[in-house]
Order: sequence, then structure tokens, then C-alpha cells
Amino acid sequence: MPTNMTRETDVDVLIIGAGPAGLFASNALARAGVNVKVIDKRPVKIAAGQADGIQPRTIEVLQSYGLADRLLKEGTQLHLASLSCSMGVQAFYNPSPKGGIELTERTPDTMAPTARYPFEVTLHQGAIESLFLDSMSEHDVRVARPYVPTSIELSNNEAELKDPQARPVKVVLKNLAPLDNEPDTEIVRAKFVIGADGAHSWVRKALGITMEGEQTDYIWGVVDMIPETNFPDIRNKSAVHSENGSCMIIPREGDGVRFYIQLSEKDGGVDLATGRVDKSRIGPRKILEVARKTIAPYTIETPESFEWWTIYIIGQRVASKFSVDERIFIVGDACHTHSPKAGQGMNASMNDSHNLVWKMAHVLRGWADISLLKTYELERQKYANDLIDFDREFAKKFSDKPKTEGSEDGVSHEEFKKTFQKFGLFSSGIGVHYAPSSVVSPTYQSAASGLPIGQRVLPQMFLRAADGRPFEIQDVLPSDTRFKVLVFTGDTSDPEQLLKVNDVAEGLKRVLQLYAPGRDVVKMFDVLTFSAAVKERVMYNAVPPLLRAHWTKVFTDDMDTVGKLAGGGYEYYGIDKKEGAVVVVRPDGYVGTAAPLSHVSDLEGYFAGFMTKAKVHAALNGINGTNGIN
Repeated sequence: MPTNMTRETDVDVLIIGAGPAGLFASNALARAGVNVKVIDKRPVKIAAGQADGIQPRTIEVLQSYGLADRLLKEGTQLHLASLSCSMGVQAFYNPSPKGGIELTERTPDTMAPTARYPFEVTLHQGAIESLFLDSMSEHDVRVARPYVPTSIELSNNEAELKDPQARPVKVVLKNLAPLDNEPDTEIVRAKFVIGADGAHSWVRKALGITMEGEQTDYIWGVVDMIPETNFPDIRNKSAVHSENGSCMIIPREGDGVRFYIQLSEKDGGVDLATGRVDKSRIGPRKILEVARKTIAPYTIETPESFEWWTIYIIGQRVASKFSVDERIFIVGDACHTHSPKAGQGMNASMNDSHNLVWKMAHVLRGWADISLLKTYELERQKYANDLIDFDREFAKKFSDKPKTEGSEDGVSHEEFKKTFQKFGLFSSGIGVHYAPSSVVSPTYQSAASGLPIGQRVLPQMFLRAADGRPFEIQDVLPSDTRFKVLVFTGDTSDPEQLLKVNDVAEGLKRVLQLYAPGRDVVKMFDVLTFSAAVKERVMYNAVPPLLRAHWTKVFTDDMDTVGKLAGGGYEYYGIDKKEGAVVVVRPDGYVGTAAPLSHVSDLEGYFAGFMTKAKVHAALNGINGTNGIN
């Protein structure tokens, strides 16, 4: 029998909730060598259903952690139906004059032209969580289940709150299924806590953080199934506007398909007395029955079983704040909720964690001042508010009646299509633009005019100088918590330019060593060189040692030997081949700042805005600064 013993644990970071946002953070922190504990109230991870759409930018992010290959192998790639990223082809169905619906058009679009992965991927949430769980296990981190928090306390001692090595947060956990002789209570003292516990977040409520926004009247049902149907676009992402309601059809892995079906109050999914969803009043067969009316004259047979289903009322809300004293943070659905049809929920949640974890790792190592963590709320709360603005218009257009002869006030097809196109850059994730802050300084934007400061690094191929092998630049910028310093040297085969580059390297070295632990630059900074010399004349070992820490760190801007890959990078990025540039890329892949080679010393001001000088953090407090780097 379990005892009433209490266990006490000290951790760097406690993560409450093991959905995509929590597991993303757990995996990234574990890779960074952080002592992390993650708990979840579910006894086992989910097996099917839930969120399933991965947007182009999120694929890039997963690639930076080495997880995209498995995602692409297991998931369904929607090359001809990238609705949310407004690329490829979207099938639109609208009311037919003969009754029922008919295909209006399949619309090609290029609203996200810089996407490296110009498609979405669908894969059920359980499989996506497995990507992180398997990666975490390599670092001996596993989810503690089933655990729930029962109390949380944050010290009000100002000195303790400002000390990154203090543990000012005390959380009491309850083990819901203790084994024999295992304590049923655990007291955790943590340096930081991340609440990733969903839309009904216990952490958010315990801290008194309010959700601001509104709940709509739109009721939707979701069914995952393998359909037998004559609907011609069943393997194409399709938007259906019918006089009987609206429907979105999304292909899934294997032969599966997800149907989002608009419901009405009379369909019985809502308790009219409370206004809350009541799943006991409806089931997947009822949802499918409504779907049949929506897509008529096309038909769907009732399957022997349903993989997953749910109903929901759209709520569009953002938390009033995303952290308390930069010690307790909320991510994902805990701080923003919106409709799932735009495919943003899981993507937004994981990108919250992606934004936060590198900052947390830098603070824990003593590399950055704790004030750096303020930029998490600054950047992600603005993003969440923009997301709600997008979702509000998107959900309304999708849920409103279509315009017909009998409904002139409805939404026309052109209005409906323009809504999809209008938000293409935003919904794909590739248009996210962080505002100026201590970690986003656009002073010298003109030095690299084609690389917007505050946005992610645009994909571009370069040749590795030593062996001529083509590389996508994003693949040499892994999420390993280090800043990437990209030095665009100009033509290093020109002796005069090379002399200039030698002087630049000395100036850059002085700046970076001010902040590098133990003056070891590679612990914190990954310096990569991009020459403008042609492949026949470039010498990787001609550049100064700082710019070639390893032979794999030097590239050139020229086409490969067959003339199909690479070349044109300087022009694309808006970098003058004589002036050159240094571009600083944050550990999350977003451009932090840039400067012409002649002003490389000005980078000291950028790093001084949030980093601590090297002498302050020569000892790394037991956290390995290069853990997870390969």
C-alpha cells in the first residue's frame, strides 16, 4: 500500500503539462543540460486525435532540433491543399443552383513564397508527442504520471527573485497513483516553472491570471475516420460553404480524414441552460449525420468505428500576462485559445516554448541577465493578440452563411477566399515578426536588407567551401542555445578584401570574448563564414581562425557544379559584396541584429543589452554550455 510520505525535490525547471508545448520545452531544456522535471495528470499519453496540423514554420523549427525527418515520414504532406499557409491548391465548394454544393474552384496561391517547406503536415497529436518523448528519453527525462499540482508559492524576496540560481518557487504535487512504498506527495523547489497545462490551466488560475476575450456562438464537431465517400476532393484540403452549414475536410495519415462540421443548437451538442458543451448529448454518428447534409449531393458511409471525435465552442482569449516575476511562465493554450480550424493551436503553443527555452537556458547558465525573460511575454503576447485578430475574422467568415440568391447578406466566395489569402504569411508562421527590443535591434537593417531583423532566417542554399557540398542555411543553424554569428565577408579570394576581413575578425573576437564563458567563444557563439568567392577560387583556410573554427564552418555563395543549387545569396539577402555584413541570429533562428563589417564593434551594444560579461559567469553552475551540440 502507498504511504503518506512526502518527497522533496530540487529542480531547475518544473513543467506542468505534457502536451506539445510542455514536451517541446522539456525536450529543448533537456538537450541544453538543464535539470528539468515534467508532470502530467494523464496516466498515459494520448493515443489519437487532438491537434494534428503542422505549419511550414513549425516544420523548420522541428528541423532545427533534428525532428523533422520523422515528422515528414510519418505524417501526411498536404502539397495540394495548404489552406492555412495559402500555398498550393485549396478546393472551395459552395451552394449549387441545382441544390447541394458544387466545386467552385481549386485556387493556386503563393502567399508564402519564402517557405522552405511549402506544405502542411497532418499527424495526430499522440505521434507528435512521441517525437519529443523519444528524444527526451535519450537525456533520461521522462514524464511523471499521473501527477497534479495542489499548491504553488512564489517568494516575495526581491534578492531571491533576481538570483537565477535561487529556487523561489515551491510547488506541492499529488501522485494520483502511487506504487507500494512510494510517496503520494512531492514538494518541488524550482528556479522556474512553466505552466503548459492547457486551456483550463491550473497554473494560470492559481496565479490569478485572467483570460481576456470572448466566447463565440459557433459550435463545431470534429470527427477522425476512414471515409467511404464519393466526394472528389477527399484527399485535398477543402473548405465547404453550404446552406446547411460549413465544413472543412483535412486529409490525415494513411487513409484517414478529419471533418470539421458546423453544428447548431438544435443538433444538441450544447446545454442551453449553461451554454456549455455537453458531449453526452451528441456523438460522432450525429456529427456525421450533419456532415452528410452539408456536403450533399455527395455521400459518406458510416464507418464501423471512429478514430476520435469531439465538439467545442470557439473561445478567443489571451492571458493578461504570460509570466509572474519572470519565474513562473505559461505557454500554449494556457495563455491563448482560439478556433482549431486555422491550424494554429499546436503550432502557436510549440513556438511559445521555442521562444522561451533558449532564454531560460541562458539565464540559468549565467550568460544573460534575468531581464532577458521579459522578452518572452513581449514577443509572444503580441503574437497571440495578432492570432486572435486573425482567428476572429477567419472563424466568422467560415461560420457565416454563404451568399446565395436567398441570402444576399451572406459571405461571398470571393470574400471567403480573400480571408484565407490575407493571413497566409501569418498562419504559415513564416511571417512572424518580433518588434524591436533588447534582442531585436534593426539599427543596421540596411546592411542586410533582405534579411528582416525580427523574422526568421530566410531559407537559402550555399556551398560548403571545403568540399563544394550544397547546404540549406537553416540546416547549419541548429537550435543548440548558441547565437549564430554569420559573417558575410565578400570575396575572400581578393587579397585586399581579405585584409579587411582579418581586421574585422580581430574586432569581432574582442566583442564576443567579452561575453563568452572563459573567453571560449564557441561555447556561446557559433561563427559561420559566407564568402562571395567563386567555388573554383575560394580557400576555406584563408580566412582568420575565428571565422573557421572548423572546416565545416566556411561557405561560399556560388552554384553547385551542375548549376541547379545555391548561388545568389548575397543578392537575396541584400548584402553588398564589398561592404559585407555580420548578421546575428538568435538561438531560436530569428535575426537579432546586423551590422556592416565596418561597424562590427557596434555589436557590443547589442549583446550588452541582455548578456552578462564573461567574468560574471566563468563558472557555468554545473550546466554544460555545449550539451546537445553536434
